[in-house]
Formats: sequence, C-alpha cells, structure tokens
Amino acid sequence: MKKIVTFLAVITLLVSCKSVRVSQDYALGTDFNNYSTYAYFKKGIDEAKISELDKKRILRAIDTEMAAKGFIKSQNPDVLVSIFTDSKERVDVFNNNWGMGFGWGWGGGFWGNNMGNNVTRTTEGILYIDLIDAKKKELIWQGVGKAPLRSTPEKKVERTNEIVKEILKQFPPMPNN
Repeated sequence: MKKIVTFLAVITLLVSCKSVRVSQDYALGTDFNNYSTYAYFKKGIDEAKISELDKKRILRAIDTEMAAKGFIKSQNPDVLVSIFTDSKERVDVFNNNWGMGFGWGWGGGFWGNNMGNNVTRTTEGILYIDLIDAKKKELIWQGVGKAPLRSTPEKKVERTNEIVKEILKQFPPMPNN
C-alpha cells in the first residue's frame, strides 16, 4: 500500500511541476511567411524591469532561436521584437490527507495515519515576447512563458534558454485544421 501511495505522490509531483508553461496569441489572418528579418524594439527592451545581465541572457536566447527559424537580424527588419517581464509568488498546496484506520464504537480505540498538507512557495518568472510588424507598428504575435526562477548565473542561463526556446517553439503559429 505504501509503495502505491508513494508512486502516486511522485507522479502527481512530476505532473504538477512542468518546467515551463507557455501560451501564445496572434493576429488572425497574418501571413507569417512574409517575415524573415528582425531587430529589437529598443524602447520595449529598455523598459523591461530586469537586470542588464538577465536582459542579455534573454536577447542571446532569442537570437539563437530566431536564427534557428531562419530569421536574420537586420537594420531594416520586417519584425520588431520586444520583451516584457514580470514575477509572482506561486503557492502549491499538496493535500496528503490519506490514511488508514481502525475503530469501534462508543469512542474507544481509533488508530489512523494522517500526513497533513505540504505547502511550497516559489518565485515564478513570466516572460512575454512580442513580435511587432515593423511597417504597420502592430502586434502580430505574443508568446508567454512561466517558470520557476533560478538563482545561480549558470542555472539562470540554462533556465532562460529553456523558457525562450519553449515560447518560440510556438512561432510561427500553426492554424487549426
């Protein structure tokens, strides 16, 4: 019985701790095949409320992913890339009120097991990547990624690369058939 409960607890923990959660939104009717070059929207990048080190990590990761998609950085771009960041505390409560028991009437002899609740708190970073049509100055695509933040420089690079990759995996959007 303990093995089954332990197995279920591990599975629940693994499923609930998906590393990066992503979503996207885009302008319907946009032909994303018309875009092949990009540059950064300086005002948007400058306004991002993160350290210069974190900004550089994000921009390097975006450069890597855009190049992998065949985009070329240009002085005369088709698309402007902007970022916005936020963070929040995430609270997860795991209810472990399972148990076994034995008892009989009139208040005598109950035995049981109750593991209680487990509460975890993590700071979750949120990264928005906006793609703006450079000619029309209109937002055409937005990707959002949420993930727990890391503290060491090496882990920050690794996490930033992972978040950006997962966000840009969604670009260009595939229409539903």
